[in-house]
Amino acid sequence: MWALWGAYTQPAIAGPTPGPSETFNEPAADGYLIGGFAWRHPQADPARPVVIINAATSVRCRYYFRFADYLFANGLDVMTYDYRGIGESRPASLKGFKASWSDWGALDFEAMLQRAQREFPGQPIDVVGHSFGGCAVGLGASAGVIRHVVTVGAQFAYWRDYMPERRWRMLGKWHLLMPLLTCWYGYFPGKRLGWMEDTPAGVVNDWCTPHPRYEGRPSGRRLAKARNGQPFMAVTAPILAISVSDDPFGSVAAIERLLDYFGNSPRTHLRVRPEDVGETQIGHFGLFHSRFKIQLWPVILNWLHHASLAPQSPGQCLFLRR
Repeated sequence: MWALWGAYTQPAIAGPTPGPSETFNEPAADGYLIGGFAWRHPQADPARPVVIINAATSVRCRYYFRFADYLFANGLDVMTYDYRGIGESRPASLKGFKASWSDWGALDFEAMLQRAQREFPGQPIDVVGHSFGGCAVGLGASAGVIRHVVTVGAQFAYWRDYMPERRWRMLGKWHLLMPLLTCWYGYFPGKRLGWMEDTPAGVVNDWCTPHPRYEGRPSGRRLAKARNGQPFMAVTAPILAISVSDDPFGSVAAIERLLDYFGNSPRTHLRVRPEDVGETQIGHFGLFHSRFKIQLWPVILNWLHHASLAPQSPGQCLFLRR
C-alpha cells in the first residue's frame, strides 16, 4: 500500500562487493562520531584523488559500495560515510535525537573533509554528492579545499519543483504524512514503511518546510546567520550536475535552484533521459546501480579526473556557467 505514495523508496543495499579496505569513526566538531568506510590503495600517491561520497537523505552509505568499488578500481581512493542518525552513525534511539540537514553538511561532511586532508595528505579531494548530498557540499566550512564536484539529482526538496504529474502525491507523502508520523513517533519511521532509513525529526523539519530558499529552512536559517549568509560561497571547484528526466525530485528547476548557490564555481548541468542510455527508467536512485557502469559512471569518472565532459557523453548540456 505504501508504495502507492511513489517516488522515494528505500533502495537495496549493495550485495557482495570487493568492499572497503578499512572502517572508521571520525569525530565531528561537536564530538559526535561519524561512521564510515575507506578504499585506500597501499601505496600513497600525492597525485591520486580521494573521493568523498555524500549520500542522499536517509540512504545508507552502503548503497554506494559498488560505485565506490568502481572508482577504486579506476585508481582513486574513496571515502563513504553515514550522516548522524543513519546507518553506521545511528544512536541507540532516534527519539529526541538532534540532527538537521545543516548538521549533516556543516558538521558531518566537514568532518570528512578534515579526515581526507589528514589521512590522505597532499592528495586532491573530490566529491560526489547524491540528492541532498550535493547540497551538503556547500555547507562544509573547509569546502574550499575541494578540487572537483559531481552531483546527481542534487536539490533540497522544494515542493513546487517536483515533477508536475507526481507533485500532489509527493506533497501528501513528504509534506503531510511524513511530518505527521514524525510528530507521533518523535522521528520518522521510514524503514518500516520501506521508504528510506529512519530519520531524525530535525531533518524531517528541514525537508518539509515549504520555502524555496535553503536559508528559509529551519537549520538553513541558523547556518546562514552563523556564516553571514554565505555558506555555499567557499566552493570554487568545477561542478558537474547530472540530472535525470524521470527523477521526480530532480526537475530542471530543482537542480538549477541549488546550482545558483554555487556562485564561485564553474557549473555544468547535464540532463540525461533513460532512452539516451537504452533504458526505460533511471529515476532518483538508479544512476548508482551497476547496470550504468558502462554508460554513465565513466561520465562521472572523467569529470573527477579532468573537470570536463567526455566526448559523446549521453544527455544534453542545459546549463554552463564559467
